[in-house]
Amino acid sequence: MPKVLVIRGGAIGDFILTLPAIKLLRDSIPGASIEVLGYRPITELAVAAGLAENTRHLEHVSMAKLFVPGVVLDESLMDYFRSFNLVVSYLYDPDGIFRGNMERIGVKTFLEASHRVEPGMGHATEQLARPLERIAMWLEDPSPNLGLEKSAEVPSDRPVIAVHPGSGSLKKCLPLAHWAKFGGAFKEILPSHRLALITGEAELERGITAAVAEAWQGIDYLHWDHLPLTELATRLTACAGFIGHDSGISHLAAACGVPCHLFFGPTDPGTWAPRHPRVTLYVEESGDLSAVPFDSLLRAVLRFVRTLG
Repeated sequence: MPKVLVIRGGAIGDFILTLPAIKLLRDSIPGASIEVLGYRPITELAVAAGLAENTRHLEHVSMAKLFVPGVVLDESLMDYFRSFNLVVSYLYDPDGIFRGNMERIGVKTFLEASHRVEPGMGHATEQLARPLERIAMWLEDPSPNLGLEKSAEVPSDRPVIAVHPGSGSLKKCLPLAHWAKFGGAFKEILPSHRLALITGEAELERGITAAVAEAWQGIDYLHWDHLPLTELATRLTACAGFIGHDSGISHLAAACGVPCHLFFGPTDPGTWAPRHPRVTLYVEESGDLSAVPFDSLLRAVLRFVRTLG
């Protein structure tokens, strides 16, 4: 049985955008056992989706030695890497130290893939899969798809619309005041639906969680706070729709097959927007999402929800 190792660091969105490349490896090497070396629990999404059998944590103490030139390596670590027929690495390795250690270990086939995505050079999923062309693998489906079962934790009495008011950068977010105001306005216009607020560490640190939760007092909504990614994914799969920005959680929602309406500002949607037919975009031409009036946000969301049936 051929064994393949994919090394992929980065945040949630970076990893999800790499899933089509991992699937291409799965489809192109019959019977292969695929392992992902990266950051848990992000990498566990690949196992949940059936694209990998195992994961290993990139921050394991033994891994640090691989970025030191000429270092004496643990025999067990060398045996681990030598056990793979193919190693595909998306690590940042400007000095070639990691590559050199892979060669010194005796890795059978080592493929170095850039972790960087360049605007104007094709969609991110296409760019991340492009290095596989060097071993005669061409990407046909650029859409990450997790294919998970729906969570029984999501109430089915009313359609649930998930909302994620954050992103990796505040420049990619609508004003916090808009999201604070949104809950009450949505409830008044669409009482037939229930909102689910998604928050995590970034929203907590920036005060988004506290501000929105306070403003939404008295509203019947679900709060999915700091959920494990695989659990959040199963809950998203049960949602009628998702509203967010250019963020990793938006890529997760799209990969769950949820209809999404995403607000894009400074980033290029041609490069970064999820490549799914059920994703619609509001693109602020000025690039400044703080310039989007609240009424425009509300109208766009209502149009989107009403298309869901």
